[in-house]
Amino acid sequence: MKKLIACLMIGLGWMNFAYAGGDADAGQGKAAVCGGCHGADGNSLVSSFPKLAGQNELYLVKQMIDIRDGARDVPQMTGLLAGYSAQDLADIAAYYNAQTGSIGAAEPAKVELGRLVYRAGVAAKSVAACAACHSPTGAGNPQAAFPALSGQHADYVIAQLKAFRTETRNNDKAKIMRQVAELMSDKEIEAVASYIQGLSN
Repeated sequence: MKKLIACLMIGLGWMNFAYAGGDADAGQGKAAVCGGCHGADGNSLVSSFPKLAGQNELYLVKQMIDIRDGARDVPQMTGLLAGYSAQDLADIAAYYNAQTGSIGAAEPAKVELGRLVYRAGVAAKSVAACAACHSPTGAGNPQAAFPALSGQHADYVIAQLKAFRTETRNNDKAKIMRQVAELMSDKEIEAVASYIQGLSN
């Protein structure tokens, strides 16, 4: 319960940049270069590249700023966001937010454990439920900039959770995801990632 309260309190005040809102129409053209990896409408067909369609705007803006400014290391995106203004990034985020995300399928053998981890956490290890911050339907928390997870590629989710666990990804405020991922086993990570891939909001 303490982790849930901390998660909500941090989420409400963690954004450290001004966000004036983006223009989805303007963002479509600016996002053209992104389509090579993330798909023209944000539904990436390559499981190592995240789906961006339907993603929360504040989350996307924060991630793009972090990548552009070096706070999040994504080698495949090196230099791609250089020269983009805050408004450019807001427009791109608005464009992807306006798209409809696609839903994949969970592996049947992983659904039971994945559902348990997502909805209830792992009490014996004090792992908070994913649903606490990312919502029961995987829609995330737009105001807190917690990402939508519904339909995200399992391979991408696994890679990010393992990156948080090893702290090779460390751009989560107050180490929320690093603390959660550190306590999860590979089996739990793979199961919840599979469940998320098939989760529909």
